[in-house]
Parts: sequence; C-alpha cells; structure tokens
Amino acid sequence: MASFVAEVLASSGKLEKEDIGTKISKLARRVEEVKGEVCDMINKKYEEFIPSLKNGEDLVNQVDGISMEIDVLKSQIENEVQRDLHVAVTEFTELKQQLEKSTALLSVLTQLHEFDTALGTHHQALLEKNYIKSATHLNKAQSNLTLLKSKKGIELKMLQVLSTELIVQKEKLLYHLGEEWKQLAVWNLPPSPAPTKAEDLFGWTLKTELRLCNMTSKKKSDLEPLLVSILQGFAILGELTRKLKFFSQILMKYVLKPLVLDPSLDVEIELQTGDAVLRLIAVEKQSDHASPTEVYRKVINVLEFLHQHLLYVSHWDSVVCDVKQDAILTELLGDMIWEDLSEIIIKNCLVYSIPANSSQLDQYEEVIKETDKFEKKLKDMQFLREHSTDLLKYARNVNVHFASKKCQDVIVTARNLMTSEIHNTVKITPDSKISIPKLPNVGLVSKAKMPATSNIVPSDMVNLGYGKQLNHRTLCIPTCRISESVQKLIELAYRTLSEATSATPECAMQLFYTVRNMFHLFYDVVPTYHKDTLQKLPQLAAIHHNNCMYIAHHLITLGHQFQCNLPSPLCNGAATFVDFVPSFRRLGTECFLVQLRSQRDELLERLSNARNLSSLDDVDNYTAANKAVRQVIHQLKRLGKVWQDVLPVHIYCKSMGTLLNTAITEIVNKVTALEDISSESADCLYSLCKVILEEGPQIFQPLPEESENKKYQEEVPVYVSKWPKFKELMIVLQASLQELVDRWTDGKGPFAAEFSPVEAKSLIRALFQNTERRAAALAKIK
Repeated sequence: MASFVAEVLASSGKLEKEDIGTKISKLARRVEEVKGEVCDMINKKYEEFIPSLKNGEDLVNQVDGISMEIDVLKSQIENEVQRDLHVAVTEFTELKQQLEKSTALLSVLTQLHEFDTALGTHHQALLEKNYIKSATHLNKAQSNLTLLKSKKGIELKMLQVLSTELIVQKEKLLYHLGEEWKQLAVWNLPPSPAPTKAEDLFGWTLKTELRLCNMTSKKKSDLEPLLVSILQGFAILGELTRKLKFFSQILMKYVLKPLVLDPSLDVEIELQTGDAVLRLIAVEKQSDHASPTEVYRKVINVLEFLHQHLLYVSHWDSVVCDVKQDAILTELLGDMIWEDLSEIIIKNCLVYSIPANSSQLDQYEEVIKETDKFEKKLKDMQFLREHSTDLLKYARNVNVHFASKKCQDVIVTARNLMTSEIHNTVKITPDSKISIPKLPNVGLVSKAKMPATSNIVPSDMVNLGYGKQLNHRTLCIPTCRISESVQKLIELAYRTLSEATSATPECAMQLFYTVRNMFHLFYDVVPTYHKDTLQKLPQLAAIHHNNCMYIAHHLITLGHQFQCNLPSPLCNGAATFVDFVPSFRRLGTECFLVQLRSQRDELLERLSNARNLSSLDDVDNYTAANKAVRQVIHQLKRLGKVWQDVLPVHIYCKSMGTLLNTAITEIVNKVTALEDISSESADCLYSLCKVILEEGPQIFQPLPEESENKKYQEEVPVYVSKWPKFKELMIVLQASLQELVDRWTDGKGPFAAEFSPVEAKSLIRALFQNTERRAAALAKIK
C-alpha cells in the first residue's frame, strides 16, 4: 500500500490545503472500506462460522498501517494549523473533525481486534484446563464489549452477535468448571420429599453421603493447582459465592443439622483408594437431646474432613478475582453456615443443657470449657473469625438462661395445672401444711443488708394479755375440698420461692416475679378456660370458690415467709403477694354467686308452675302446686349432695339456707297475695307447707356422716331468716279467727312479729268470710 503521507508532503515543507482535503477524503474512504471488511469478517466468524484466519491477519496489518499514517497526518495537520491558525481556522477544524471520526472508527476496530484475541486465548486456555487464564480473558472480552457498546457508529446487529458469543463462551466455561467440581465433591442424597414419620425420617437421613474423589490417590501438591484453578475460575466469573452457598446449604440440611438434632446419629469417615467418604451412621441413643460435648465432636469431625480433603488451598490469588485479598475458602464457608449452625446448636442443644435447678450450676462449667475449645478449634481451621463468640457468650450467660428457663418451665407447668380438670380434688383441713425446704439462716446469706425485724415468739398460742388466748387454728383455712391442681400450684410457688432464696440476686428477682406472674395467669386463664363448666356445674363452681379462697389464704403470708432470704429490694418489703388477696377472694365469690343466682332462678321457675297456689281445692291446681314444691325440695336435696363435703360447713349452710329462704319467701308471698282461700284450699296449702317443714331441714347435710349433720338441721332458723314466718303461716292456715286475734295481741304476739298489719289483714280477709266478727278482728289489727 502506497504511503499516503509521502504523497501529501509538499517540497517546500508546507501542507497545501487542497492536497490535505483530498488525502483525508481518500483516508476516510479507506477506513470505511477496512471497517466493512472487518464487519464482514466478524459476521462470517461468529454468525456464519466461516474460517478466515488469513483474511483476519491481512485486515489487522491494514488497520495498523492506516493507524500509523493517521498519526503522522494528524501531527502535521496540527502543526500546520498552529502556523496558519488565523488564515484557515474553519477549514482545518472541519478536516480535524473528519480525522477524529476516522480515529474513533479505528478505536472500534482495535476493540474488535482485542475482543477476538481475548476469545481466542480463552479457547486455548480452556483446552489446556487453565481455568484461571480462561476466565480472565473472558472478563477482558467482556470489558472490550462494554467499551464497544459505549461507542457510536457500530452496528447493533454486530453487538448482538458478539454478546451472544460471549454468553455462550461464559456458560461453556461454567459448565466445564461445574463438571470438574462435581468430580471432586459428589453428594449422594436421600430422595425427596422427606418422609413425615419419625422412624422413616431416621432411615432416610442415613442415606446421606459425601464422596471427595481423587483426594487420597494424589499428593495435595499435585491436586491443589487444579482445585485452585477451578475455585478461582468460579471466583473470577463471580460464581464462587453462589457455588459455596449451594454447597453450604446441602451441608447444613443433610449433615450438620441432623447431627445436632438427633443424638442417635453420628458421622463416619472412610478413606478409600482414591476417595475420602463421609457418611451418617446410627448409634445407640443415650438421651432425648445430645450433650454439647457430643455435638461439638460431631461438627468438628465434619469440618475437619472438609478442611483436610477439600478446602485446603494454601495459595489464593485474590488479585484476579472479586474476592477480598484476605479471603480464605474455609472462612467463606464458615461465614455462610455459622449463623444457622450456632442458632441450631443453641436452640437444640445448649438450651437443654441448662441446669434444672441452681444446685447444678457448678457442673455447667464443663459445658463452658467445651464450648470454648470448640470455638478455638474452628478458629484454628479458619472456619470461624476471631471476633465470633456466639456460643461462648450464650454458655457464659448461664445464670441468665437458667433463670429464663426456670421461669419458663414454671409458667408452663402452672398453665398445664390451670387447664387440667377441676373436679379432681383433695381434702384440706386446718392441719394441712405445705412442705417448705429449710431456708438458709439469714445471717449466712450473702445478700444485701436485711432490715431489722421484730422477734416473734414461736408458739401455738399467742398471749393477748388479760388471760385471753387465741387458739392455734384461729387463722387456719376451714375443712373443704380443693382441686388437686391448685394444691400442686401452691406447692410449685413455694418450691420456686425456696429456690430463689439460694439463687443469684438477678435470678432471685426473676423467680419471684415469675411466681407473681403465675398467679396473674391463674386469675386470667381459669375463669376463661373453664367458663362453661363453672356456669353449668354447681359442684365445680363450689370447688373453684374453694380454690380461690385457698390461694388467697396462702398469699397473705407467702411473701413474708421468704422475705428475709431474698435480695434487695425484695427483702425491704417488696416481696409481698397481699395485693392479690382481694382479687382472688372476689374471683371465687363472684363465680359462686353466679351459680347461686342460677339455682335461685331455677327454684323460682319451678314455683311459677304452681299456678300461684290459688284454688287448690281443684285437683289440677293442687297437683301442679304439689309437683312444683316436690321439684323444689328435690333440687335443693340434689344440690346439698353435690356440695356435701366440698364447701366449708358455714358456707354450705349459708348457701343452702339462702336458697331455701328464697323458696319459702316466694311461697309466703304467693299465699299472702291470695284474695280468697277456702277451707279446703287452706288445708291443701297447709299440707304443702308441711312437706317443706318436714323435708326442708333434711337438705342441710354438709358432712358425709349423717349423725354429724343433725345439729345443722336443728339450726335451720339460723340460716333461713324466713323460717319462723313460714311456720307462723302454717299456724295461720289452721287457726280460727279468735286464735289469730289472740296471736296478734295488740301487735306484740308471734303473728305480729312475723307479718305486717297489711299482710295480716290480707290473710284474714282471704281465709274468713265477711262478717261482723271478721270486721271486729280486722279492727284489732293495727
């Protein structure tokens, strides 16, 4: 090719403007021709796949020659423009712009050449299994393509062809890397999905196996270059993190997690000819949860296996990839699994190793030492960074975790007791006592300074002066039946507070307030959980009443019994449960009152079917009235049996007396409201009242022994306020007019004591016909 530069040089050393324009035009046309030839060659090579090595070399030589001539011409033009700037600024500027355009096109051609060269080098390196070099040149080709996309004047179709080729080559390299990796690390996993039954799941887990091929047949120094090449090839392409992440997920799901969760699983390592194999095996199960020492041993065996046979790369060229320069493969894998692994170990191992009581806390030091050794071993293998101490921090906070676990166990136990059946009862007597462990001597407890307390003389009898003394049962709870679960609940409270007296101050505070929360929970849970049964079954309502009173009885002194052995501020008066007492008493009373109202309404409903006790000389009316009275007596007797030996005697008698009083008050009111009572009706009313008079006292049977109930049956007027009035009504129904006047005795007789003048006159008008004698008698009723 003739030199363009020689033809445009003038003999005088000056550049003629006309020659410059001509030569630049020729140069521009020649550049366009070369561009077309290059594009044609690219299309043939990457789209039509036509071999064109010689043509490509010729084009490269042409491009190089034109580039040199452009540089010389550009220099001469710039010099000439400098000398003749004021003469032809406009013309030289246009020429320079045209030249810059040609330069830009030449840059595109250069990038295309470099792209092609990079892909060619990648192909050769891939054949040689030099994956680092192959990936590096793919990255270089990617950079060339990015520059080409940023330039103007290049055809979109050609860019699409180049992009497609680059993607194909990258996927091809990733495929080869993946195949090489699969030959190094082979997972034999159980089939998906996992079975739901526990026994099937155990056998399913045992099918897991990791085989590291060619790991023992060669020296590590011979195998390491290939391993480094594969891993750094992944890193250069930005795929190493994803590849290790996938590996770590399988490792966690099928190996590490089952080893932590199932104490009947262990790990077995077998070195075969050319291979190293890790598999899970079954061992005898010693307990439901593996000890931290066993878990640590299993995890270290797995990670040592990986460290020795897979992640042992000693030289890591981090300059050529996107991984930090101080990155180590074990650290990368450790970062991916440590958070999940530590959480699983804590939740499924360390939690269960927390002592159940404070006396075992000293034994936990061994767990802390083993945890420290475990973390140091992981740091030595570089799976764990120096600042990571998650497990050790958890283990060292054993006092906090012990308190939390203890409190949680107490609350769970308490809630299970609260939701258990109420009707399983035990008998409580004034002599019943709660067994309390011996509390430490106040003077020997290493707590905050205790407040001064007054000396209390331990004695069954307290001297009040003047020779009067209180019986030792004065403040005892009366005999009754309570739920067995409530007795266990109170015992749980005493045991928890006893343990708080020997715990650390922080733990003691947590345990004390856990007991308070336990009673809060009872107050909220029991009335809601047992709502239906408490409303429908009178016996359960009575038992719940006793439960609440029993709890309130113990809450009065519960805090005081432990106060001196608890840390400050509890020992200064804050350890009290007295504030719960009114709430629990109200809770039991309201529940029982609801049941009493329900029973009262049933009694009144039965009496409403007595047809107002009118015209009892009619057979149907008498039958209805007799049936209603019999139903009332039957209901009261049945209720008396249900509450027998359950309620305290005084509560039983008061409750039954209230209900019987309601029934006879309703009967008295109905009789006094009658306007006309014939002699036959009066006899019928008397017979009905006689049934109540005879059978009413029989409902008072608070004790199972019949002989012991007699005195309560004789005290009916004490518990039934309207009983004398009822008996007086029976006398009135059988008395003559004169007898009634005599019993009134100017408002001082027994008739006047039970009935008001209005009621007395109403009865006389109903019982006797309108005669002068009746009028005289009514006149005396004042």
